[in-house]
Amino acid sequence: MSKLQELLNEIRELEARVASEINREAEALGYTIRRGRAHFEEEVLKRHRTFAVSISRYLRESSLRIIITAPLIYSLLFPLLLLDLFIEVYHRICFPVYGIRYVRRSDYIIIDRHRLQYLNAIERVHCVYCSYAGGFLAYAQEIAACTEQYWCPIKHAEMTTAVHSRYHKFTAYGDAENYQKRLEALRKAFKEE
Repeated sequence: MSKLQELLNEIRELEARVASEINREAEALGYTIRRGRAHFEEEVLKRHRTFAVSISRYLRESSLRIIITAPLIYSLLFPLLLLDLFIEVYHRICFPVYGIRYVRRSDYIIIDRHRLQYLNAIERVHCVYCSYAGGFLAYAQEIAACTEQYWCPIKHAEMTTAVHSRYHKFTAYGDAENYQKRLEALRKAFKEE
């Protein structure tokens, strides 16, 4: 087993521990997941409602910089929706042509925080927006990662700040002898996923 594979196995083990800790945290906070949704105990919901800040207080206590920048933040919704449209068209047309399995949108775009009872209506709108924007960008990154795996699965000479889910599979920068073999193997790997 290569050193890289050992490290990847350690990462998977850590991810499993993180998931287990998240489950323990959920239990401590009084909710369970059923059919893909969080369900709080009734007592917890009642307590949550007592923490909600009224809209008038929320607006009164918001800093001027929040009020001034909010329209700019929300103006990004339009380019995101346009990008979403183009990426989805690309995804639905090109992936089947190259034998790449579709990326499941629901694995990335999860909109659920607006259901929390301790949020007011403005905070809920913020949560829906952020859930969509962050989730969509992660979804788009995975589509780009699949595309990169198919067309150019070569690691960069320098480590990037953030690597996507498929990067560790790519051929090392400068590994000319193995590039063509790895390219074909990585393309075939889509059929096995």
